[in-house]
Amino acid sequence: MIEASDIRVGNLLWYYDYHMTETVFRVEGIHEGYVFNTGLPRSRLPLEKANPVQLDVSYLFQFGFLAGDRDYGEDPDIYTYKYNRTDSIYIRDEGDKFQPLAAHEGGFAPYGKPVIHLHQLQNLFYDLTREDVFMQ
Repeated sequence: MIEASDIRVGNLLWYYDYHMTETVFRVEGIHEGYVFNTGLPRSRLPLEKANPVQLDVSYLFQFGFLAGDRDYGEDPDIYTYKYNRTDSIYIRDEGDKFQPLAAHEGGFAPYGKPVIHLHQLQNLFYDLTREDVFMQ
């Protein structure tokens, strides 16, 4: 189950459809214990039936992150997303979670709690940049 305060419009979540298949959907609205999407049965789903999508590397690539290149002395477990001319977001794959990183002289420093679910990455990016890039 996911809390209404943890998600926002544009986040990706999943639910079990009528065939017990995990079906991913994009949140179009949140109101009084329901999430809304026009593709859902009855266009809404109780929050207790909505589940967070597990973050994995395929989502990072889908959103435009690039893995570090060992040939250039970069760590292949650190993924970078350049969101404007001078700024980037860095995240390290730690197997079962992803740790946000801040660049500083000579390397990276971890900050905040590790990211486990896709909606957490979407919300973190929005909080840092005020852009909805990962919501589209």
